[in-house]
Amino acid sequence: MVLASSEKVVLGSIALAIFWVLTVFPTVPFLPVGRTAGSLLGGMLMVIFRVITPDQAYRAIDLQILGLLFGTMVVSVYLERADMFKYLGKLLSWKSRGAKDLICRVCLISAISSAVFTNATSCVVLTEFVLKIAKQHNLPPHPFLLALASSANIGSAATPIGNPQNLVIAIKSKISFGKFLIGILPAMIMGVIVNTLLLLCMYWKLLSIEKDEEDVAAELIAEEEVNSHRFSPATMSRFTSFNSQEWNSRLEVMAVQSSPSMSIPMGHVENLRNRTIPSENEIQGVLSGSLESASISNASKEAANDVSSQVKEETILSKRISSMDRLRDVLSVLSSVGKDDLTRSWKKMLWKPCVYLVTIGMLIALLVGLNMSWTAITAALALMVLDFGDARPSLEKVSYSLLVFFCGMFITVEGFNETGIPSTLWDFMEPYSKIDRVSGITILAVVILVMSNLASNVPTVLLLGAQVAASAADEKKAWLILAWVRTVAGNLSLLGSAANIIVCEQARQAPQLGYNLSFWSHLKFGVPSTLIITAIGLTLIR
Repeated sequence: MVLASSEKVVLGSIALAIFWVLTVFPTVPFLPVGRTAGSLLGGMLMVIFRVITPDQAYRAIDLQILGLLFGTMVVSVYLERADMFKYLGKLLSWKSRGAKDLICRVCLISAISSAVFTNATSCVVLTEFVLKIAKQHNLPPHPFLLALASSANIGSAATPIGNPQNLVIAIKSKISFGKFLIGILPAMIMGVIVNTLLLLCMYWKLLSIEKDEEDVAAELIAEEEVNSHRFSPATMSRFTSFNSQEWNSRLEVMAVQSSPSMSIPMGHVENLRNRTIPSENEIQGVLSGSLESASISNASKEAANDVSSQVKEETILSKRISSMDRLRDVLSVLSSVGKDDLTRSWKKMLWKPCVYLVTIGMLIALLVGLNMSWTAITAALALMVLDFGDARPSLEKVSYSLLVFFCGMFITVEGFNETGIPSTLWDFMEPYSKIDRVSGITILAVVILVMSNLASNVPTVLLLGAQVAASAADEKKAWLILAWVRTVAGNLSLLGSAANIIVCEQARQAPQLGYNLSFWSHLKFGVPSTLIITAIGLTLIR
């Protein structure tokens, strides 16, 4: 593709530069609008500058990627509610044999959870666990935070749902979930092992510090905090024993609610109740009259007795009706209590296993090659239905700003591609970046490493993906190399991956456990780890 007109090239480059600055530095002083607004601004400028038309902008938005991203986020929310990550956190400290054993567990659990639940999700929910465990064992949290972030990036490379750039690659390349997993899994396993060994070698002295005796009590407290830690507990209705006032108020409410459905008309009941008071007066009047006048005829006495018996029968009937009303109210309350207990029992005994089964079913469906986007959305909807409640609280936890960010990014990258700059640069580099020889793979890997840390991960994939695949003899291998190098490149610097930033921010803001993971301390480990693991993984990509 040749370069577009000079006007389009200049204006498209300006729009991309604004997008890049606001994405990499979301709090830049002159325009602190954040990544999402920066992405939309870049896409809008591409349309305003007439680099692309509005129709081209709409077509650039990939709905399959957005659907897959939305579905996986919803599934992750329900897994969090089902205590999946709580159980993963418990595995970190269960029968631990020391600091070195802990760092191995952090690497393993972080890698596996990231491959299934995305690296960002794993880092969000596991960072505080790691800080508490480090406090429990009187150890500096620095190596454990590095283990969490770096292993999350490496583990997420193994599956299309592990990170956003893999989603893009899987959709664009049309590589099935199973083939993607088989192609990168050996490199991922070896990468996690090497990463763990590097952490042990670099921080052996720190991990060898013995705990002081006075820290035993602190350890017990920290262990209790780890076991009781919860991220977003689901609010379930609980029925406890009412006191008398609560019970009476509940009965009154239930009586009002159940009154329309009573089998006996309320007006008739009220008439009977109202008649009880004058009927008693009549009885007293009849009795007093009978004592004062002894000359009353037998017929009058019989009439008085009939009236008295009739009044008594009506009084008994009204009392029975009143008793039936109260009994009905009690039964209504007990019925509602039974429903609450049934719902709570369902939540406690069956709901969690169902969430896990739906997630396993989703993974199996992805492995057999079903459409990834619709599979994730179907699993998300199944979890909403099984929840038997309003799905709004769970849907509110979905990162819609990320979905909007992707929309703006798709438009911006499409506009920059229309300028012809990416294809022109690739035409120059293509002869030196063939993946059928070692030198070509090395040059390609260096280019991806640099661009990934300068232009962010997903834009790099969108800009290079099609050109790299089109020029390769083995298109599938080219896509997998791009996925592996781009993902591991996130470990190079603190700004190279969203997972790194999440761990850094979560650790800094953790209550009573705050720790600042600096840029240079991360770079000290990130550079050798990234270069070694990238090189080893490239030899294992199938």
